[in-house]
Amino acid sequence: MTADKRVTISRPEDILGFIPHALGLWPKESLVAITLRGQTLGATLRVDLPTGGSERVLAEYSRRIGEYLEADHEADGALLAIFSDEGWDAGGAVPHGLPLLEALEPVLARTGLALRDAWFIGSEFWRSAFCADRECCPLPGRPVDQIRDSRLNAEMVFRGSSVRESPGLLGPGDQPVRDPEFMRAEAATLEELLRRWRSRKAFEEMLEVWTGVLDSGGPEEFDGEAAAFLRASLRVPAWRDAVVVLAAAGKSVACDGAEAFHFFGHEDDEGDGLVIPQGLCSPAPVAAKSTEATDVNALRYGDVLLGLYPETPDWSRVASLDRVLAMLSRHGGGEARAATLTIRGWIQWCRGSGSFAAELLSEADAEHRGYRLAELLAEVVKRGTVCGWAKSKSSAWRKFGGAAA
Repeated sequence: MTADKRVTISRPEDILGFIPHALGLWPKESLVAITLRGQTLGATLRVDLPTGGSERVLAEYSRRIGEYLEADHEADGALLAIFSDEGWDAGGAVPHGLPLLEALEPVLARTGLALRDAWFIGSEFWRSAFCADRECCPLPGRPVDQIRDSRLNAEMVFRGSSVRESPGLLGPGDQPVRDPEFMRAEAATLEELLRRWRSRKAFEEMLEVWTGVLDSGGPEEFDGEAAAFLRASLRVPAWRDAVVVLAAAGKSVACDGAEAFHFFGHEDDEGDGLVIPQGLCSPAPVAAKSTEATDVNALRYGDVLLGLYPETPDWSRVASLDRVLAMLSRHGGGEARAATLTIRGWIQWCRGSGSFAAELLSEADAEHRGYRLAELLAEVVKRGTVCGWAKSKSSAWRKFGGAAA
């Protein structure tokens, strides 16, 4: 969405209708905070509502929200939307949410953000948090259909945007094909890769193959041999992580980080190269070794996984990685599928969608119990940690590629 195709918002229903499209789902038991730059919407943050309502819990929760929003340095205001089904039966949605708002308002003020407005949204009703006019805001509230039928919601649907009613990325079409013959081919490919995985030459050849796949956007579908190679490469943990770094930060960062972490052994790197399946790009010549400081390379490598480096990731290549992984996950189950689901969960976390990330990581654990990276990332998501890129409007992923005013 270019600047001349901005969405114009004029009513609360439009703002509330924009939120599900920005997130890709209708939030449940969530706080959604949107920064404002004058009259223009900025970054959108969704987090689970706090468990418990003690002063200590609300204070810590509010402090964390303030830190997230403060990352948008050009923002001067904020909007808050509390999505919850609690408190509506007795018509008391406002009292139920007021303690949270009362804890958030001074925190926002200290960060220089004025709370411009706030709303409560349930399954059937919504209302302003600050409106006491019964004619304007009758109890328990206005019908949620006003949000679903808003002008902005209709415009977003017309532009091709869709909203899921619950956090679910995976459908029946995402189930893997359990083909024993394919799995044997993948296992044989993995056996070959494990013999070479500490070879710098093999490592760079593997990255070059992945570079070609990602930069081309991936084919409509992979044949069995190509899928087996790519899936097997993700079953080598060091290579799997390097593919993630490659997508977000580029090949040089992936190679320098691998060197810094001493991935490579001392065998002859001039030996035979990898057997690359037909249909995948042939590797380019091995690049020269980096001369950057080892500690800097290691720091950058880890920071990529936390969304702290580079300043802005290559979102186009990351999106391509997500599409490729979705295809590969359907070719079979086991450890390789767990790897694809885990990386896709990481991508959703980087995009600021903790709900989608949690779903994919849970599916990865179900596919391969004890898959360590999925466990670690699930803990990060559970704690409500926000990816570094998602904290800043300049680096955050934009579903629509533009702004809303």
